[in-house]
Amino acid sequence: MSWVLASALVLAVALAAGFAWYEREHPTTRVLALVATLAALAALGRVAFAPLPNVKPTTDIVLLGGYALGGAPGFVIGAVAALASNLFFGQGPWTPWQMVAWGGCGLLGAGLARVAGRELGRIPLAAVCAFAGLAFGAVMNVSQWVMYSGDHTQAKLVASFATSVPFDVAHAVGNAVFCLAFGPALVRSLARFRTRLDVRWEPAAGIAAAGAVVAALVLAAAPAPPARADALAQAARSSQSWLLRVQNADGGWGSAPGAASSGLYTGWAALGVAAAGTNPRDAGSPSVVAWLQSHPGQLTDLGAISRTVLVLRAAGVRARVGSRDLVAAIASRQRRDGSFQRRVNTTAFAILALRAAGRGGPGVRRAATWLAGQANADGGFNFAGRGGPSGADDTGAALQALVAAGRRGTPAVRGAARWLAGHENRDGGFPLQPGGVSNAQSTAWAVQGLIAAGRSPRRALAFLRSLTTRSGLVRYSRLSSQTPVWVTGQAVMALARKPLPLAPVARKARRAAARPAPAPAAAATPSPTATVGPAKPKAKVRAARVHAARPRASRDRSLLVGSASPLVLARTAGFVAGAAAAILWPSTAPAV
Repeated sequence: MSWVLASALVLAVALAAGFAWYEREHPTTRVLALVATLAALAALGRVAFAPLPNVKPTTDIVLLGGYALGGAPGFVIGAVAALASNLFFGQGPWTPWQMVAWGGCGLLGAGLARVAGRELGRIPLAAVCAFAGLAFGAVMNVSQWVMYSGDHTQAKLVASFATSVPFDVAHAVGNAVFCLAFGPALVRSLARFRTRLDVRWEPAAGIAAAGAVVAALVLAAAPAPPARADALAQAARSSQSWLLRVQNADGGWGSAPGAASSGLYTGWAALGVAAAGTNPRDAGSPSVVAWLQSHPGQLTDLGAISRTVLVLRAAGVRARVGSRDLVAAIASRQRRDGSFQRRVNTTAFAILALRAAGRGGPGVRRAATWLAGQANADGGFNFAGRGGPSGADDTGAALQALVAAGRRGTPAVRGAARWLAGHENRDGGFPLQPGGVSNAQSTAWAVQGLIAAGRSPRRALAFLRSLTTRSGLVRYSRLSSQTPVWVTGQAVMALARKPLPLAPVARKARRAAARPAPAPAAAATPSPTATVGPAKPKAKVRAARVHAARPRASRDRSLLVGSASPLVLARTAGFVAGAAAAILWPSTAPAV
């Protein structure tokens, strides 16, 4: 077998594996659109800087895409960028090599995030981008040796590397400069997308009959009756029992019964169980606390750390995982302006975690001052900061944090409470964004915020109770049961009328009875409309965000599988890049 044929087979296997990996993740339409956009941006960057040999932002965009979004999206961004940009520079035997090399840069970014976290500074990121430029050059040097050297001697391989040194160095230096210029800003933007919109569906078990849908729509339009305290308490206990029944044998929770445990769902389920009166140390055998303490790898971002502190303090144990002091880890990430990552949501949960751990003082006061200053003119809060559209989720979270920091009677708290009260839907629930369909999670955030501010959200509580099924599972909305563990965990806190942070829960005698059998997996029925807010389309994965948003777009799985193909992505990316390239750089000469 010849070198060229052997290398072609290896490249084909690598590309097939990369795209198959991406397909198996079943990306949402939003993720597909973002991947195509980033691939187009990377391709356009290559075209725009063609006059400067090997100086182009393509490698940076691919690496940072993988760093923020993960390995599979990062690989596809790189591979599609190479394929799309060669629509202008010319396709050839070098194209698969470039696809694999740039795809590898996306994998390098994902590996960096796993090893070092997603909060690296500007200079470390620039250094890695420079290294990626050298690594890309090494792959392409090998490709030249394989395709054009003839007898493939070691001397010719050395010559291939030696003659490419100026170009590889230019690539590395250019990468470092580009990263220093826009790297952190791009990472922040992609991280915001990841934490708010990257969610996955659980497979739907079936489609409701048309008559049931019509009936559900009628119910959605009807106002919910006021909720009685005993009915709310019963609903909270029922939902807590459901959570305990579907807890995994390892002590954690997944997005739905039977799904693998993850830190996101485990944290929210544990908080729901604690709000209803069960100490997390008494939940499961092994307990949820044991699961959290044995999975330090789940603490990859500030949101996950803050959520874990809230659980551990509700359990009455020190906020440590192994030798790591989680409270100190949070405090160390506070910026000079008092914020955490300059985001409302992240700062709010950092405040809640610090207060749960008994921390106060200048650090919490500065964070609360910054947070209060991010209120919009209408009184509400946006996930990122002042100026973005106000939402129920982030306004409720900010309210709880401000009250926990001792600002209950301040104008910021009064304004946020007024905003929530003014954006309640006719059915008593709250939407993700004003004008949307009511859902359990946004309603739970609003309820907790209003209770923290001293208000009585009776209609909202009645709406939540109306979504509680006989089993205790809380539906996301009238038409959707997506991510039931996450939704139920958040709803229980509201039904129990417990804003964050939760006080330590008294321990109870452990029952000797056998653990209840897991409940059957709940079908995730997509909700009918899509919004671009803290959205969660699905059975969500929202990685870094402490309270993720949930989208509502219905998802045709067969359509998505087809739309994720490399040719469709390349065509989409090529179209976007082509429109701009025709203006910026009309040349079609081949380039490496």
